[in-house]
Amino acid sequence: MAGVGGLNAAEQRELQGRMEQKQMKDFMNMYSNLVQRCFNDCVNDFTTKSLLGKEESCVMRCVDKFLKSSERLGERFQEQNAQMAQQGGMNAGR
Repeated sequence: MAGVGGLNAAEQRELQGRMEQKQMKDFMNMYSNLVQRCFNDCVNDFTTKSLLGKEESCVMRCVDKFLKSSERLGERFQEQNAQMAQQGGMNAGR
């Protein structure tokens, strides 16, 4: 029996698995970019094993800013999708 999009159960499982792998890969890339960016921007004293106070606070601000901007971007993306879907629905009724 065909499900969503005409895919059978096995195809749906395969598609779900691929989507999960892509999401994990995207998350890991985002995390890696965040670490690289905040490290490069904030850490510049390599004479000690641990972060200095100013470096630690810089990293915390960097991460917070990144997470807030990512959240804001996600919200805008959802709003745009909703607007496009609404406009698509209006155009389909014509």
